[in-house]
Amino acid sequence: MEKTVHQALVQKLARMVSTLRAAWLLLDAGFVQEQAALQRILDEIIEDISFLSFSVVLGNSEPSHKNYLEWFFQEEFDPNNAVVTSKPRASVPRKKIQAYLDRCVSGPKGSSKGLDASRTVSKAYSGFVHAASPQIMDMYGGVPPRFHMRGMLGTERQAEHSADLWNYFYRSIIACCLSAKAFGDEGLFVSIRKFEAEFLRETGSDYQSNEWLQI
Repeated sequence: MEKTVHQALVQKLARMVSTLRAAWLLLDAGFVQEQAALQRILDEIIEDISFLSFSVVLGNSEPSHKNYLEWFFQEEFDPNNAVVTSKPRASVPRKKIQAYLDRCVSGPKGSSKGLDASRTVSKAYSGFVHAASPQIMDMYGGVPPRFHMRGMLGTERQAEHSADLWNYFYRSIIACCLSAKAFGDEGLFVSIRKFEAEFLRETGSDYQSNEWLQI
């Protein structure tokens, strides 16, 4: 089987859309902690799509791209081993992917501010994935105070996470734009760019959700 950038992009895009839908369902049910954990997954998926797309669009593929594809398509289990054992799976360090994206956007020298912002967001959402105490305590409140284990419908936390999810929808649209470019489909690229402009006009301002104005 071929193991190409474009095959990887199709798979990553499929998972991105699926994860966005799952995050939306969790938000709608008030399970914002679990929604935030999925957003951490989306952070990596969107970065991966950009990482792969830029290598084609800008024509600056690096050894890390070859390694990424090799490890991405690696089977979890060794088919030649009668005993079911998991094979070690290497990966391109997240910091390396983020640094590459930063150089693509900010120039050869990159921007420390851009990198710091990416890593801060990543660290914050990792707290939801690993159930760190500060994030868990966001579930605590009300009268009388208690842990909201059946979701946080109607609370300020739900409103905040709803506004925050907007950013992931917007970044996913941008990821689709980059992917269209990587596939050389200019018509699709223009169509998605028009949708992006409409999405911003109808739902956001200054690259943020209009919902923040109501919180």
